[in-house]
Amino acid sequence: MLPEQFQAKQPVTVLAGTYGHPLHPILVTVPIGAWVTSLVFDIASHAVHPAAFLAQGSLWLIGVGVIGAVLAACFGVLDLFALPERTRARRTAVIHASLNLGITAAYAAGFAWRYKAVHPAPVPAAQIALSVVSLAVLAVSGFLGGKLTYRYGVRVADEVTQADGYDNPATART
Repeated sequence: MLPEQFQAKQPVTVLAGTYGHPLHPILVTVPIGAWVTSLVFDIASHAVHPAAFLAQGSLWLIGVGVIGAVLAACFGVLDLFALPERTRARRTAVIHASLNLGITAAYAAGFAWRYKAVHPAPVPAAQIALSVVSLAVLAVSGFLGGKLTYRYGVRVADEVTQADGYDNPATART
């Protein structure tokens, strides 16, 4: 068994990505990109005529984001299982996961709301507000995700391997 400080660096299973190459951080780019772009489309739907194509594009981007978030969450849960109980990293990861669950639920509800709408263009202000609030919470969650990786080193190289990257090759022992 690995010491607790190294346990969070190793994958629970190869499905989570190999050592030092977790899949979760790569997969989160799908919902983030889709949801940010959907907000751009929402706002643009008030600036062009006809706007239906932008509203429709935004709807499908939200759907792609929800599917991407579910997929990213599957791999994020695998990373969460590697964290030792009663640690700062674990508490931060639970908050990060909880926020993301809420955000995904908000976007799923927003998708259903838009899908059932009779007049989709331009996108109503209330639906835009839901997206803005969801993206603001996503920014907080992303900050916590960055803290997990860059401050706590979750699923990245252990301290010894990280230190090797800072050795001067001219003075390193061979």
